[in-house]
Amino acid sequence: MGEKELIQRIRDREEQGAEDLLRHYGPLMRYIIEPILASPQDREECLSEAAMRVWDGIGGYDPDRGSWTAWLTAVTRNTALNRLRKSGRGTEALSEHTPAPEPPPEEALLERERREELRQAIARLPEKDLRLFYRKYYYMQSTEQIAAELGLTPRAVEGRLYRIRERLRKQLGGDGHGRT
Repeated sequence: MGEKELIQRIRDREEQGAEDLLRHYGPLMRYIIEPILASPQDREECLSEAAMRVWDGIGGYDPDRGSWTAWLTAVTRNTALNRLRKSGRGTEALSEHTPAPEPPPEEALLERERREELRQAIARLPEKDLRLFYRKYYYMQSTEQIAAELGLTPRAVEGRLYRIRERLRKQLGGDGHGRT
């Protein structure tokens, strides 16, 4: 089955589309979820939730804005991160009606500008470094997992990540003592 046919089945709300999604893309979705959620039960529940989000949100997929797998992995990753955040919030005593503290408008603008600068600096990384950066900091994969899959030692992965962070720090005008 092709990608376009699967997408059309989901858009047409064919039950077979949901089954095909998990059959063909379940391993990729599990691969994204695994480093984020520790509990096997949470992982399986997250997989189901991510599949439902794909099913419900298929109208938001636009092939002109990006590939199917990029959209699918973003939905899956965000679902896992939301689940992780929710599990950490169970001990908070705040009411759901308590507003979140928001920074003043000037700080919010500066933060947006810093994020955009960082996004541009990351986009300028060589492809090999960009993939490594995303694996570690976007997909939250462990150094050991990255090393094993790339045929490197964990120390080599950490060294490359250190050099990437230093390159970003220099591009962003950091002094090397703060966080990037």
